[in-house]
Amino acid sequence: MFPVNGVKEIENTIYIMLSNTGTLFSKAIGVYTRKDLNHTSIAFDEQLNEMYSFGRKNKHNPFTGGFIREDATSELFNRATCAIYKCQVSSREYKQMRNKIRRMEQQKELYKYNLIGLFGLVMNIKIEREHAFFCSQFVATIMNESKSTRLNVAPHLVQPHHFEQLPMLKLIYKGQLQTYIFSKRGNEEPIQVSAWENYAFQMQP
Repeated sequence: MFPVNGVKEIENTIYIMLSNTGTLFSKAIGVYTRKDLNHTSIAFDEQLNEMYSFGRKNKHNPFTGGFIREDATSELFNRATCAIYKCQVSSREYKQMRNKIRRMEQQKELYKYNLIGLFGLVMNIKIEREHAFFCSQFVATIMNESKSTRLNVAPHLVQPHHFEQLPMLKLIYKGQLQTYIFSKRGNEEPIQVSAWENYAFQMQP
């Protein structure tokens, strides 16, 4: 960070996670993006205890989604692969991002998953709905709170792989999410997944 009035600003770190949960919905998005990692989340600690996105509120129904505080150890992420990036921002930028998320969390019942917006993304048409986001659109909107992390793609057109191209993001991990969680938290056993369980999970909607 550049010094302000000769004083170096205190830095904070945000984390962007791209993930593949292996669900049919994730695979359907992957058919269009031709990428493996098709879900985007933003976190404010390296243990991913405070992580947010837009996604399913009911694990069995991908079409009833909205604003969610995600649990990296939940069933949805048990078998997930991921890429985790970190980004340094000023304390002021960090606070702006968290404050915007807190305001959304306080009114989370208003927010819906922007499924229609995904169709607009496919057709390269701007479809913005009040209180509606898809995951990468949400994370881009939060990052746009800061000039230093602003994307050069409009949020309604942002796909997960666009975050990989941001020079301010540094890749710190790629692999099984639960392996990363165990390495950072240490007090939770890594989850063992049999081949049959993995197949059964992938068949979920």
